[in-house]
Amino acid sequence: MSNKLPFYLMTFGAIIFIVFLTINNKINTATTFSFSVAGFQHDTVIPRKSFKHENLRTYKYLSERLKPIKENFKRINSITEWTAIKTKDISNSGEGGEMKFYYLNGQLEKIISRNFGETFQQINEYYLVKKQLSFAFEKNYKYNRPIYYDSATMKAENDTEAFNFEKSDIAECRSYLVNGELIHQLKNKDYKLSSAKDYLLTEQKRIKEDFEKLIKLNLTK
Repeated sequence: MSNKLPFYLMTFGAIIFIVFLTINNKINTATTFSFSVAGFQHDTVIPRKSFKHENLRTYKYLSERLKPIKENFKRINSITEWTAIKTKDISNSGEGGEMKFYYLNGQLEKIISRNFGETFQQINEYYLVKKQLSFAFEKNYKYNRPIYYDSATMKAENDTEAFNFEKSDIAECRSYLVNGELIHQLKNKDYKLSSAKDYLLTEQKRIKEDFEKLIKLNLTK
């Protein structure tokens, strides 16, 4: 028995050593795998940061182009004494309307048109710089009921609402132009910035056509 003791001890020691190596190998494997995953996650963050950086650069570039447009808008609206204001009626509107042309020292600076209908009201404002359209603001009120829809009509129709201007649905659109080109548009209804090229070209055509119609009407007596 005593002769076999060293053999048993050596065998037991060898088993312990093998177990230790196995555990250590598993630990190293797990650590390597964990490091690999961490490296992969780190790599996936890089394009996100780059994407955000590009967005920031685009936003900064756009902000720089919009800045003079906004400054011109503030300048025009800060004018308290106009050299002349020409007013004309709009006859092609359902309930009538009017246009106002604002001049400063013989230069047309701003146009405001207002159209009325039984179920809506539309207000368009156009701001110019160097005789070119720079900014357009469109505001549309969609009434909850027609303007003639009073409480008596409501009861007769077994309805729950009469005409109430405060309950109108309001849609707003802001359009920014540089040298006749629409570069940016913002609407309140879909809460998004519109910058797709085809969309901007279509809107540019619509806005400029509406603006030019008012210019022609201003020239008629």
